[in-house]
Amino acid sequence: MEEKVANPIEERAVRLEKLQTAVAMGLEPYPARCERSHTIAEVQSHFDTLVEKATEVTVTGRVKAVRGHGGACFVDIEDGTQKIQLHLKSDVLGATSFETFEKIIDRGDFVQVSGICFVTKRGERSIEAKRWTLLTKSLAPLPDKWSGLTDTEARYRRRELDLISNPEVRLLFRKRSLLVSELRHFMEEEGFMEVETPVLQSIAGGATARPFVTHHNALGVDMYLRIATELHLKRLIVGGFERVYEIGRIFRNEGIDHLHNPEFTSIEFYQAYADYRDLMSMTERMLARVTEKVNGSTFLEYDGMKIDFAGPYPRLTFRDAIKQFADVDIENYATRHELAAAAEAKGVKVEPKDDRGAILDNLYKKTVRGSIVDPTFIIDHPTEILPLAKRRADNPNYVESFQLVLGRGVELIKAFSELNDPIDQRARFEEQEKLRAGGDDEAQPMDEEFIAALEAGMPPTAGFGMGIDRLAALLTGSHSLKEVILFPTLRPDERT
Repeated sequence: MEEKVANPIEERAVRLEKLQTAVAMGLEPYPARCERSHTIAEVQSHFDTLVEKATEVTVTGRVKAVRGHGGACFVDIEDGTQKIQLHLKSDVLGATSFETFEKIIDRGDFVQVSGICFVTKRGERSIEAKRWTLLTKSLAPLPDKWSGLTDTEARYRRRELDLISNPEVRLLFRKRSLLVSELRHFMEEEGFMEVETPVLQSIAGGATARPFVTHHNALGVDMYLRIATELHLKRLIVGGFERVYEIGRIFRNEGIDHLHNPEFTSIEFYQAYADYRDLMSMTERMLARVTEKVNGSTFLEYDGMKIDFAGPYPRLTFRDAIKQFADVDIENYATRHELAAAAEAKGVKVEPKDDRGAILDNLYKKTVRGSIVDPTFIIDHPTEILPLAKRRADNPNYVESFQLVLGRGVELIKAFSELNDPIDQRARFEEQEKLRAGGDDEAQPMDEEFIAALEAGMPPTAGFGMGIDRLAALLTGSHSLKEVILFPTLRPDERT
């Protein structure tokens, strides 16, 4: 992983000696100020004009390679935009300046160089250096310049080295940034206002998940990192804002796998005077627009599958989906015992604490989710699964809801017509409290403040939640969320 010329400890010692040499020569190895007339991308973009006019440019960047040739050397430097070659000659810089460069500069150092653009005999765009300045002395060797940083665990743990060594990783995160920007543009065009809600909460609500617990010393109370932004956003709808959204970090004390990280980014929005059917249409517009802007097409390849985000997407009820993929009609099992037996016959593990909703959800996950490739709306979930969703008027056993599922197991979006009946909401919270008492630490607690908000009156509203990390993984063809989270959650390195 590291430079092959010496082990990391030996090379660090050599670099420290060079640092001391630089200081002894009167150089400032970490100056606060530097000059730059052009980014390297600007030099490359206007290169012919700069050559024609013999314009002196000043660029800055990290040294990526040094190739010596007697009284001259070629140096590759890279800034945050592009890379270019420098040509340093003893008779142009002066013998002392050239020798100093050779004596103290290593791969990984940052330099400032002024000179004239030219093209080498081999046709390489270059800058003939007239002056140079050390900007930062690097004490740690970079990953091997040929093989780069390839160990997966090391890439995630030392993301800065991953970004230095692998330009394609930098491009991936630029794409993720563009994705978030396009989501914001879309929401603004749809008339939504971006807001911020608390990360520290006295009650962890809005989702079925185990929270992280912390302690507020001044108040003397335990608090929770939010597991969703839902309940506060709906309180803003009560307050009179008709369209609100938040892009923010969510924390769930759960396992880690290729589709889960305990800390992730979501977008949630709530729209008054709308229902889940309106949001399905909006979802199709959003995903088609964002994938086109970010990838240049609504088509993408993910884990060997070709997926098209151009709508419309098929709609399949939760009941019909289980009928189709598990050959089980959930309406035929009136009791929990009967349903549990049917689920176990399909290979679903049923725990004693699992209520009917948990059994149905696990049956769906076992038999349906992994069978769907193209974006598909799974709609109308059983009431027990979504305690914050509005019941269907024609059948109160189901709620007005949808999940967007694709890619053989990726649940990208959850949305529903929001429950705004405070009496029904209290009853559902009470059912959740019974589950908590029975040992389900992911069941939702009673939230009296939210009930009080609903009693003030919330108009008909639809809500939407999407994991941005999952969408970023899809758009970049990344199999694991760790690839699209700059600093994913990892077990502490026992070697440090």
